[in-house]
Amino acid sequence: MESKDFDVNFGTFQKDVLSEKIVDKLLTLIREKQLRPGDRLPPERELAIMMGVSRPSLREALRALSIMRVIENRQGSGTFVTSLKPELFVEHLDFIFKVNDATFMDLFQARKILEVGLASLAAPRITSEEIAALEDCVQRSAETIDDPEAFLKADLEIHQHIINAAQNHILALFMESINQLNVASRRRTGESPEVRRQTLHDHRTILNALKAHDPILAGDAMRHHLDSVEQQLKGMSELEMKEIHE
Repeated sequence: MESKDFDVNFGTFQKDVLSEKIVDKLLTLIREKQLRPGDRLPPERELAIMMGVSRPSLREALRALSIMRVIENRQGSGTFVTSLKPELFVEHLDFIFKVNDATFMDLFQARKILEVGLASLAAPRITSEEIAALEDCVQRSAETIDDPEAFLKADLEIHQHIINAAQNHILALFMESINQLNVASRRRTGESPEVRRQTLHDHRTILNALKAHDPILAGDAMRHHLDSVEQQLKGMSELEMKEIHE
């Protein structure tokens, strides 16, 4: 990619600046779209001069941004802003869940507030085409129950079909905002064959309620599904803690 002629004000800092402040500045430039996906940063020496910082401090900041998947170093080409696609950051969200189960519980609470309501809204509005799409996803779930990644893909599609069927743009936006958290959390719970089997059973129950166009049954089925996965997660966490202390 062609080098960019920089009129970006990277800002200057005191000599003893912490690398975190450099990280914050570069993230701000990305948020403000002064730096965009695919842009190449100036060479390290030049960027350090532009920002008025030492090269070791800058190098530490760039290393942190690289770990965050915000920038990437391409051998022989330079340092670039990544595509910034959300899926790049899922690995780190998954790590957060693995070290902090309280985050999982907060997510389940949010999902129960949003997805139970979405299922209730979807029941009277869902079309025959959307029901057929859901049936296809549930069938693929059954066929891939021993393949966690393929099962995850079908799982996500099922919930997305329900979101779409609800026809509520604001709630859909809320769900989109936590979608990557959902991917990371499902990747962890989906490691358990027992969770996958229970999820398949729950999805069939939800599908039947939607086919009946019954909002109460659909909402209850979704709540039962989320409660069930949450309880199994708690059991997994307790087992993991027991293994650590043994």
